[in-house]
Amino acid sequence: MSKVLSRIGRRRALQGAAAGFVAFGLLLWWLLPLGEEPPSGTITFSTGTPRGVYQRYGTLLRTELSKDMPNLEVRLMTSDGSQENVARVATGEVDFTIAAADAVETYELNNGPGADRLRGVARLYDDYVHLVVPRGSDIQSVADLRGRRVAIGPPRSGVRLIATRVLKTAGIDAQQDITPLSDGIDTGPNRLKRDEIDAFFWSGGLPTDGLKQLADTFDFRFVPIDADFVSELHRQGRATHYYRSTNMPESAYGTAQNGATVPTMAVSNVLITRKDMDPELIEWLTRTVIKSRDGIGAHVHSAQLVDLRTAIYTDPLPLHEGARRYYRSVKP
Repeated sequence: MSKVLSRIGRRRALQGAAAGFVAFGLLLWWLLPLGEEPPSGTITFSTGTPRGVYQRYGTLLRTELSKDMPNLEVRLMTSDGSQENVARVATGEVDFTIAAADAVETYELNNGPGADRLRGVARLYDDYVHLVVPRGSDIQSVADLRGRRVAIGPPRSGVRLIATRVLKTAGIDAQQDITPLSDGIDTGPNRLKRDEIDAFFWSGGLPTDGLKQLADTFDFRFVPIDADFVSELHRQGRATHYYRSTNMPESAYGTAQNGATVPTMAVSNVLITRKDMDPELIEWLTRTVIKSRDGIGAHVHSAQLVDLRTAIYTDPLPLHEGARRYYRSVKP
């Protein structure tokens, strides 16, 4: 009887070991495709302004890419933001970038050079629109910005595109009815703190480091942008339909919100490239983007929202063929 039990035990142990090897093999396939040499060479990636989420995400993604493709050099370039990023990829100045969907659509509607070559790799996370004023300010709505000193973002940023549209919805001409300034998240917070501006716009993932740092030393609040306002904004054209009404969670900036949500609007971000980029490289890169979500998300909270189920929705751009291959390979 003991010999029978011993044989059964050995059989079960072997079955368990076999199952473990299968699971390990599947894990290796998920992380690094068996039998394939990692792509090598050099690629360029346009990020964003210092202290912004694009810049932080790009830096962390470069580290993750170096683990999977050690012979691939990733060169990062800072930028004004989405509008400059889209143009850089379309014209071949860089190979990859992150850009808000409304900026991509605007570039296409304006027939920007190389617009037909743009392709999507993954939908990443949403940017939230922040309209920031000192706690004691009498600015309670967008309309109250008339006649004020307002930072509307660098000229080629996604912030500038959004701020101009938001102001227009309130009947404010960004060049004539306010004193417009080109500060972004790198300089706007300190200028608000020094009373050099009355308000500034920012559009970024939650939370943005530049605002978290400001909250440690300065008492500010957010001006609400409600659902009716967003509906009115949608009348400005097709690109504005990428804005959706939402609430900034009460936990995003702690004391700045006093435990309350803030009505605002959001727009999705897309990782983009060009049609002519090598499909194998894109497939590997897409895999790294998806599997590094938790690692990057530990440092960039908004990156935790990168999800395999929604990553394929890269509107207004079609998927690059290499990204399509990856998503098909992991389809249940």
